[in-house]
Amino acid sequence: MNKLNIAIVGPLFAGLLATLAAAQSVKVGDIEIDHAYARAMVSGAKVGGGYLKLTNKGPADDTLVGISADRAKSAEVHQMSVDGGMMKMRPVPGGLVVPAGQTVELKPGGYHVMFMDVVPPFKQGETVKATLTFEKAGSIDVEFAVGNIAGGAPDPDAAHSDMGGMTMPKPQ
Repeated sequence: MNKLNIAIVGPLFAGLLATLAAAQSVKVGDIEIDHAYARAMVSGAKVGGGYLKLTNKGPADDTLVGISADRAKSAEVHQMSVDGGMMKMRPVPGGLVVPAGQTVELKPGGYHVMFMDVVPPFKQGETVKATLTFEKAGSIDVEFAVGNIAGGAPDPDAAHSDMGGMTMPKPQ
C-alpha cells in the first residue's frame, strides 16, 4: 500500500470506527441503551454533557441509579428546565425511572448525563467510557462517542463525508 492509499484509507477507517461507536447498542437485563454520545468541551471546561436513549423492554419499571465515568470524578443524571424564563439544571433525586415498555431519551434541553470534574476535556472523535447502574437490570459499560462542540450526535455519515480533508458530496 503506498502513501496515498494510507492517507485516504486511514481517515476513512477512523471515521468508520467513530460511526460504529456512535451506533453502539448494548443491553443489560430488560434495558436497551442506544446512541450514547457526548459533546466536545472547550479547553479548561470541567463539566460535560452526555446523551442516550434508554428503552425498557420488560414488564416492570427500572431506575438508572448510578453513573461513573473514566474521565469524570463524578457523573449524575440532571434535568434542565425553564422556569419563569430562567434556565435551571438540577440532579434527578433517587435516579431516573425508565417505565416498563417505554423509552426515555436523555437529550439537550431535558434529561442528560452531567459529567463533572472532567480531565482532560472531551475532544471530538474520542470515546468516553462509563458504567450505568440500574436498580433491577444491574450495571453495564457504555461508550459515549464524542461529537462536535455545538451539539448533536456524531455524524453517522462521517465515514463517507471526510476523506483525508477532501469534502465529498453525500449521496442523495
